[in-house]
Amino acid sequence: MQSFLNITKALADENRLRMLLALQPGELCVCQIAELLGLAMSTVSKHLSILNQAGVVNARKDGRWMYYSLPGKGAPTAAREAVAWVRRSLAGSERAAEDAKRLKRVLAMDLAKLCRRQCGN
Repeated sequence: MQSFLNITKALADENRLRMLLALQPGELCVCQIAELLGLAMSTVSKHLSILNQAGVVNARKDGRWMYYSLPGKGAPTAAREAVAWVRRSLAGSERAAEDAKRLKRVLAMDLAKLCRRQCGN
């Protein structure tokens, strides 16, 4: 029951849903997600922490940076099904289309420069 509640709570925020959709093409650095959504790194990190605790995203650290991806086949069924439901339900939304276009621009940016700028270094 607790796992289900964690997932539903994690999905109850527009920015977190946008993050899940952004991760469809593959792994993203927290800096890329912050740039995409136009949010502060601390806000994005908090949202991603909630998604990770619910099991609907995976997290890995590489040096100073955190990278996030959607759960794979080894993830709990409830988490994988929740992500699939979000993808199906929001695939045709205007916001998802706008974010997809913007994500292409973000992915074209130099990752190291983007991360340094996001962190203020």
